[in-house]
Amino acid sequence: MPVVKVIEVISHSELSFDDAVKQAVAEVSKTIRNIDSVYVKDMKCHVKDGRITTYGVICKVSFRVD
Repeated sequence: MPVVKVIEVISHSELSFDDAVKQAVAEVSKTIRNIDSVYVKDMKCHVKDGRITTYGVICKVSFRVD
């Protein structure tokens, strides 16, 4: 039976929520193998002068432990 571990990461993007999630997975993939899924726990935007400047996400990343 495989063991699955979950870590929580924060990521942001100037483009979109989708890009922020992709950046989170890309960064985690540098040190973690066997990623199974990503759960987006929370989303927020930073606003300056009435315009969105960055999109932020908090993600839970699940991966199988060898």
